[in-house]
Amino acid sequence: MIHILVPTDFSENAQNAINYAQKLFEEERCTFYLLNTYTPIIYTYDVQMNVGGYVGDLMNTIKKNSEDQLEKLQHKFSNEKHTVETISSFNTLTDEVRHLVTKHDIDIIIMGTKGATGAKEVLFGSNTIHLIKKGTCPVLAIPDGYFFEKPSDILFPTDFRVHYTENQLRFLKTIARIYKSKINILHVSYGRELNEVEITNKMKLEKLLLDFNDTYYNERDQEITEAINEFQKERYVQLLMMINNKHSFFENLFFKPVIHQIGFHLNIPFLVIPSKKMKK
Repeated sequence: MIHILVPTDFSENAQNAINYAQKLFEEERCTFYLLNTYTPIIYTYDVQMNVGGYVGDLMNTIKKNSEDQLEKLQHKFSNEKHTVETISSFNTLTDEVRHLVTKHDIDIIIMGTKGATGAKEVLFGSNTIHLIKKGTCPVLAIPDGYFFEKPSDILFPTDFRVHYTENQLRFLKTIARIYKSKINILHVSYGRELNEVEITNKMKLEKLLLDFNDTYYNERDQEITEAINEFQKERYVQLLMMINNKHSFFENLFFKPVIHQIGFHLNIPFLVIPSKKMKK
């Protein structure tokens, strides 16, 4: 049984992520947790004293609206292999997700890259960034307007500076098994040979993926963004996967504010695996 957390703000982008999640695990037994959070309203002491009843009524209205829309989403699920639970929470998204990941033993978070007011030029919305940076659970981010395609080809860029574990690769292998995917491992080097640690990590990765259809590619003296873009031009892939390791190029790639200025455009689903110890 796969436990999937799907945050939603009821935008088209969020609905698209829900649709993708259902299709991706169409043949698997899953429990979907549909989550909507509404941020606490800040008001002054004077307002509390003078219109406390009004504020209470407003919060009740917001809560009911959240619950009603979640119920509508729940009714859209028709796959007998899928169980759906709804969660409406008076909390910030990141805090509630952190709580639910532990409470419900969540395997993966699937969400749209932007919310209802997301700007086109921003790669990820702030909520997605926070969940990727702080989370201990894999996050699968679905680009705005992306329609499901079987992930027959998966691109896995890495610099071999990660101490790979079976746990880190568990979801990659799960998807690869379901769809008999080819795993394209792209190593971007900077004009030097692999050192001893990197060679050891590469051998460990090869061992972990021994039973899978994987191919290794090496690009020298390229920026990682350029290497990913060039690879996608030469070979069509349906899923990008990376491990969020602070000692690798991951943070430089995705958490610098200049990202939208350097020509990297995410147009396929992006699976981010935390380097921290995960459950299971």
